[in-house]
Amino acid sequence: MNCECCSEEHTDTADEMRSLFQPRTIAVFGASTNPAKVGYRVVENLLKGGYQGTIYPINPNGGEILGCPVWRSVGEISDDIDVAVMAIPARLVFDAVVECGNKGVKHLVVITSGFSEVGNIEEEERIVAYAREHGMRVLGPNVFGVYSDACSMNATFGPSGILSGHVAIVTQSGALGIAMIGKTAAEALGLSAVVSVGNKADVDESDLLEYLGRDDNTRVILLYIEGVKHGDRLARALRWVTQRKHVVVIKSGRSKRGAMAAASHTGSLAGADDVFDAVMKQSGALRAESVQDAFNWVQYLATAPAPIGKDAVIITNGGGIGVMATDACEKFDIALFDDQKVLKEAFSDVMPDFGSSKNPVDLTGQANAQDYEKALDAALNEENIHSVMALYCETALFDTEEFGRLIRKTYAQFKERKPILFTLFGGAKIEALVRELRMDAIPVFANVYEAVSCLGVLYRSWRNHQHARPAPASMSLPIERITEILRTAGKQQRGFLLAHEAAAVSAALGFRMPQSMVAANLDEAVQAAENIGYPVVLKIVSKDIIHKSDAGGVALDLQTREEVIDAYQAILRACRVYKRDAKIEGMEVAEMVRAGVETIIGARQDRSFGPTVMVGLGGIYVEVLKDVAFRAAPVDRATALEMIADLRSFPLLLGVRGEKRKDIEAVADVIVTLSHLIDQCRELTDIEINPLVAYDVGEGAKAVDVRILFQTPEEVR
Repeated sequence: MNCECCSEEHTDTADEMRSLFQPRTIAVFGASTNPAKVGYRVVENLLKGGYQGTIYPINPNGGEILGCPVWRSVGEISDDIDVAVMAIPARLVFDAVVECGNKGVKHLVVITSGFSEVGNIEEEERIVAYAREHGMRVLGPNVFGVYSDACSMNATFGPSGILSGHVAIVTQSGALGIAMIGKTAAEALGLSAVVSVGNKADVDESDLLEYLGRDDNTRVILLYIEGVKHGDRLARALRWVTQRKHVVVIKSGRSKRGAMAAASHTGSLAGADDVFDAVMKQSGALRAESVQDAFNWVQYLATAPAPIGKDAVIITNGGGIGVMATDACEKFDIALFDDQKVLKEAFSDVMPDFGSSKNPVDLTGQANAQDYEKALDAALNEENIHSVMALYCETALFDTEEFGRLIRKTYAQFKERKPILFTLFGGAKIEALVRELRMDAIPVFANVYEAVSCLGVLYRSWRNHQHARPAPASMSLPIERITEILRTAGKQQRGFLLAHEAAAVSAALGFRMPQSMVAANLDEAVQAAENIGYPVVLKIVSKDIIHKSDAGGVALDLQTREEVIDAYQAILRACRVYKRDAKIEGMEVAEMVRAGVETIIGARQDRSFGPTVMVGLGGIYVEVLKDVAFRAAPVDRATALEMIADLRSFPLLLGVRGEKRKDIEAVADVIVTLSHLIDQCRELTDIEINPLVAYDVGEGAKAVDVRILFQTPEEVR
């Protein structure tokens, strides 16, 4: 069973990464006198950036580069080497890695491309295996390098002149990463670190988060991710880091193509992006839709103070822009302060009679800079107001220079006490003022939605901190009994359980199920129906037919002996048409459960994130409606209840049109149990209860159909 990384493990990885970000010595393989070569640019950037350690250019030809003596091999260097940057052809990299292993180098930054990204997987694996055997960590291959403000190290072939600051960028895309560096300079965004992870053959985001989470100079971490290899480890690292810093994530590839798994509804519903999105939310990371959103967020989060409460106020001179901001607050889940008595006392002295002290506080179009200053002073000093959005529309009274001074003064007063941001809307002079103020790291925007989204993400991060909970405690489950059932089924060369086997697992877990029997023939089916009592359900039992409904292998609400006989024969005919060579083991006869709200509970081993759990609106339309919520497993009851509340169909469980509230807690308990089972028993690949019928509160829930897929322990390894 996997568990949360202990603090010692976090510390060990962070210490290991420290010499990557704060190396005393750097060797550059492929250093060149040709300015068009990557090796030249890396040495040049190290020198221009004022790297505080020692640079050792390496080239078999020797000589001198930019005033630095060139060494013919790393073995000639008497000094210890912390980082070796490789900018040499792919065919030469392994030999250089061997040299570094003999030298005792700690980190390899393999800029060179031509490995797994072009199908050369074996060579990449050979490099990593040798490096790890000799105590070296590999960043890359296929990276643009690493920048660290901690020692003024720009070991990249990207732009020089990186601004010092408090945002760290970790990117999987080299080209986009280089563009990001350029964009940070254009937007006056200071960086504490930039790391390109490329193919992630060894060092990945999780390793880097361990260090950056402890780096006092890093306040915000921006991750650009294209694919996730070890998602369960990433989720654990994020849960730890997001309790200390803001983490903003951009993930490309939202398509579900290639993520479909026909073996179960849970698999087919688990689009890669849906699971990624849910795990990021669960881990406390802040997912951005675009690079521009991400840059706006990290720039704001790097300087904004944490709010001390939830209530925000909008101050504006235009009703229209105030309404837009109000709409945006609802979209980004920002609570607007609505105590009219307090608002009137705070702002009545700074607005004309036809203004409004309601929130948004409308100073009207005749407001000048002095009116805004008084209103903002009132908001700053009112303890019930926790954050402020100041909106300005250009009017005849708008003095650009005066408003520029006001914003600088106001921001200086607010920035240590309360979150504040500004929106300026107008012509060329206003847009020029916005650019000027942004270059001074003041949160000013020309777009209301961009501004409000920044405050919204600050509040989202704040709520994540407020509601953080520890990893769920281990749950005692009958794993030995379940493993025995899987072992018996595995001997028959099938990867799923038959109905009676799935029922046995469900019983071992304590789930309520309908009374049922498996009949070998028609006479036994009729007798089983008589014993159970009408109405009953018939379901085909066949290892060759997993989706019974699709094959016509289910008949519901059978009221008499004659209906059972007709249904039995109809099911056999339909299943023969569906799959002529299907082996029919028998027919399950089960009680027809009374109506309730149908849910689906699923758990599976996700390719990226490992054990995951799902809840949704159940029944035959689940794949059409796709009303589902995912989380990384295991989860506790509070998280399970959150998952249920995330569903669009949640009101059905609360009771509609006079119906009683359903037993939501019983559904949550099933989610929790399945989440721990899929985590503790990794042979299980998919578990699905569809439907789990939820009854009125206090009456529990009943698992009507249970489907379980598995691999042998050898396949899991």
